[in-house]
Amino acid sequence: MFSWTEQDLNPEQSAAILQPDSVFLVACPGSGKTKTLTYKIAYELSCLESERNYVIAITYTNRAADEIHERIESLGVDASQLWIGTIHSFCLEWIIKPYGIYLPELERGYRVIDQHERERLLERLCLPYADQRITYYDCDYYYSDAGYSLGCTDISKHPAINIILGQYFQTLTQNKEIDFELILWYALKLINQHQPISSLLSKIFPIILVDEYQDTKQIQYHILGKILRSGQGNTRLFMVGDPNQAIYGSLGGYPIPLAALRALTNITIVELALSQNYRSSDRVVQYFSNFNVYETTCDSAGDHRGYPSLITYNNTIHREDLVAEIARLIRFSINNLGIAPNEICVLAPQWIHLASMTRSLVVNMPEYSFDGPGMVPFARDIENFWYKLSKLALTEPSPLMYVKRLRWAGEVIKDLQDAGVSITMSRRSMLRECNSINVIEPDGLEYLRQFFNTLCNRLGIRLEDFAQLSESHRAFFESSQARITRLRSEGVEAISDISFFRKVFQNRNGITVSTIHGVKGAEFDVVLAYALLEGMVPHFSDANGDESAKKMLYVVGSRARKNIHLFSESGRARGRSRQYSPTEVLLACDFEYDTIVD
Repeated sequence: MFSWTEQDLNPEQSAAILQPDSVFLVACPGSGKTKTLTYKIAYELSCLESERNYVIAITYTNRAADEIHERIESLGVDASQLWIGTIHSFCLEWIIKPYGIYLPELERGYRVIDQHERERLLERLCLPYADQRITYYDCDYYYSDAGYSLGCTDISKHPAINIILGQYFQTLTQNKEIDFELILWYALKLINQHQPISSLLSKIFPIILVDEYQDTKQIQYHILGKILRSGQGNTRLFMVGDPNQAIYGSLGGYPIPLAALRALTNITIVELALSQNYRSSDRVVQYFSNFNVYETTCDSAGDHRGYPSLITYNNTIHREDLVAEIARLIRFSINNLGIAPNEICVLAPQWIHLASMTRSLVVNMPEYSFDGPGMVPFARDIENFWYKLSKLALTEPSPLMYVKRLRWAGEVIKDLQDAGVSITMSRRSMLRECNSINVIEPDGLEYLRQFFNTLCNRLGIRLEDFAQLSESHRAFFESSQARITRLRSEGVEAISDISFFRKVFQNRNGITVSTIHGVKGAEFDVVLAYALLEGMVPHFSDANGDESAKKMLYVVGSRARKNIHLFSESGRARGRSRQYSPTEVLLACDFEYDTIVD
C-alpha cells in the first residue's frame, strides 16, 4: 500500500486522498493540487486488485500529463496500469479506436487532422464570403450534447458560417477525416448509442481522476458522466480544480456546480477543499484575492509568505515606452533582487501582442534568452506519430531522461503497430536504435526529415506501404513549414535552426513569454503582464465581462511567487478614431501599489 508522512502532505491533502467516496476538490492556487493528484493516483494504483483494471487520469494538457506521469515514476510506483492524458486522447484510445466501426461516420476508417490542416480547409471555404469579412477565425465551434455551437459573437455572420461549417463537415466526411471537436462528438454518439461501451469501461476503471475541472466542456462531462452512471458507484470520481481560474469559457469550458455533477453521474460525491497556498507571498495572495469570483479560501502558508513583494500597476505609460520599461523591470529583478531569468514571465492576452514584444526584448536584451510555447518551430500535434518520434530525435540520452525517453519509445512502437507495421522490438531496442542515429544538419526540419528516413530504413519501413504513416508524415512537415514561415514573418529569423527545435523538450532556461491562457498551471518568481485593456481583458466578445476580467487577473496574479508588474498602456488603437482604455475591473481595484526607482 502506497503511504506518506506528515512531512509529505498536509491534513487537507491527506483527507482528500483517503476519502473512500468520490471527491469534488476545490483547490486554491499553489495548494499542491498536482502533488495531491499525483499521490492520489499512486495510492489508487497500489490498491488495484486486478491486472485488468486501470486508473484513468484526465488532464487539460499533455504537458500536465507528462509532469504527473514523471512524478509517479519518481515515487517508485508501478505505472503500468495507469492511463493519463487529455480527454481527446482518452476518447481516441478507449472509445473511438476500439468501437469506431459501430459508427457509420467512422466505420470506413478516419484520420485526425491537425490545426494547420483545419485552418487551411476553412480558409478555402471562407473565400466566397470575403465581402462579409468572414475568416477562419470566425469559424471556431465546439460541441455539446445538443450539437455544435459557434464561437463567433457577430450573429449577423452566423448564417454564412453555418453554411461554411456544413461544407467543412462534408469535406471531412468525404476524406475520412475528423478534427479534435469531432473526436468528442463521435465519442459521445458511440457511448450514447451503445450502452455496453460505458458498462464495460466502468468495470475496467475503478476510478477516474479529472484535473482542472473548471476548463472541462459540457460534452466532456457527459462522456465521463455516462461511464460513472453506468458503474452505479463502482467507478469513483476524483475531480479537482479552481473555479476562479475558469478562463476557457469562449471554448465551452465551465466549472460544473456540484449539484449538477451529482445529478449527471448519480453517485455520492463529497466536497472537499485545499486552502493553503504554498507558492506565493502573503501580499501576492492578498492582491489576487481581490479578483476572487467564487469566494473560495486561500491562505498563504509557504516559505515565501513573508516575502516583501513588489506589486506595481502602470496605466499611464505609452505603448512606445512599454518595451523599455519591461526591460528595465526585468533587469531590476535579475540584478537588484537576484531573480533567475527562468523565473520571470512576460504575459499578454493574445499571441498577436507577444510577437512584436518578444522581438523587441530580444533586441534590447541580447544577453538573455526567451522561451515560449508560441515559439515552437514545428507542429505540436500530439496524435501525430512523427511528433511523438521527434521527442526521441530531439533529446539527448542521459540518466535523467532515461525513464521518460523509454516511455516515448514505447509510444512509438505502439503507434507503428497500430499503423500495421510488423514490429516486435523492445522499448530499449528502439531507444538504442534512435540513440545510434547521427545526423549533422543545422536546419531543424531537415534534421528531422533525415532522422525519420534513417530510422525507417533501419527498421525496413517503406512509408508508401502504410497510408496512415505516409499521410501523417506529409501533414507533420507541411504544418511545420507553415508554422516556421509564420514565425519568420513575425521576425523570429532563427526559428528554423536546430537549436530552436531542441529547446521544445528541454526545461526552460530563459525568460518565458506566453499568453495568459498559455501560462495556466505554471509559476514564476516575477510576473509582468501588459495589454490589460478593456476589450482585451476582458475580450470584447465576453458576455460576462467583469467576471471574465476578474478570472483573467486572478490567473495572472496567482502565477507569481514574489513580484507582480501590471500595465494598461495607452496608445493602442481601437479602430480608426478610438484607443483602448485600461481594464475597468483592474482600474477599480483599491490596492496600495509600489513604485520602483532604480
